[in-house]
Amino acid sequence: MSEPVNIRELNDLIESKSGFVKLISQGMDQTIVGQKHLVDSLLIALLANGHILLEGVPGLAKTLAIKTLAQLIDAKYSRIQFTPDLLPADVIGTMVYSVKNERFEVKKGPVFANFVLADEINRAPAKVQSALLEAMQERQVTIGDNTFALDKPFLVMATQNPIEQEGTYPLPEAQVDRFLMKVLIGYPNKEEEKLIIRQNIQQTSRRIEALVNPEEILEVRKIVEKIYIDEKIEKYIVDIVFATRFPGDYALNDLTSIISFGASPRASISLALAARAFAFLKGRGFVIPEDVRAVCHDVMRHRIGLSYEAEANNINADDVISEILDKIPVP
Repeated sequence: MSEPVNIRELNDLIESKSGFVKLISQGMDQTIVGQKHLVDSLLIALLANGHILLEGVPGLAKTLAIKTLAQLIDAKYSRIQFTPDLLPADVIGTMVYSVKNERFEVKKGPVFANFVLADEINRAPAKVQSALLEAMQERQVTIGDNTFALDKPFLVMATQNPIEQEGTYPLPEAQVDRFLMKVLIGYPNKEEEKLIIRQNIQQTSRRIEALVNPEEILEVRKIVEKIYIDEKIEKYIVDIVFATRFPGDYALNDLTSIISFGASPRASISLALAARAFAFLKGRGFVIPEDVRAVCHDVMRHRIGLSYEAEANNINADDVISEILDKIPVP
């Protein structure tokens, strides 16, 4: 049994500690025009100790977003450009012979950072993906006979281009499932694009000052872990996930031929973690159904397998999730 939670005390604690969210959001707004959903998603992944997969065309500030976040948190940032000729050693590091010391020594790779941008992750072969998978799941890296724990916080933000698919390797389901969220990034509106033009033609680089440190993020995570999830919310989460596996049991018979496989138990865990982080962003010490619904599409869209019939009828995972949310009773 979990310890009883004093919601009032927790709300007061969240209010006193959530100031950094406004600071980071304001810092991001000074560099990133629009893309509010992207910024919120990065904060959710950071607070929930998860990783994030971004899908969008080039030029939508994906790289700039995580680089800015790292600078605001005074954390170490690295970028890995995934290419077909990339090797696991290019990501995690390798053993290098030292002539001076007459022995092999470990040379750590770019994955040893707090924020790692895996750019165009679907362009690298399976061996590289498996090397990154250990880092993402175990928060550790094995080089030779040595195993090294990664720094905390550790967040991988991977990007992939939905348009150009030549020379790409589809990510294995096991790896895609490791991402807490898959976020779709769209184009800015006309006013935002005008502002983007103005900022870039002025040729003035804004210096980004660190507003918080990694230790503060780890402290806030402990508070997020205390956010209360009622048993009714847990049932709601389970019903949503089970509806992707057994749609007929939830009067969703039209989805039976649309879904080839449902979401894994990791989806249930991720929904609870992301909903709790979202509640923190809203300044609450407890999760409500709207929190679950707010993060549901981002958490679930990459965990549902669609049939050929779905593709033929131009039905995507978001359509399936929306239908499930409309059907499952809200507690």
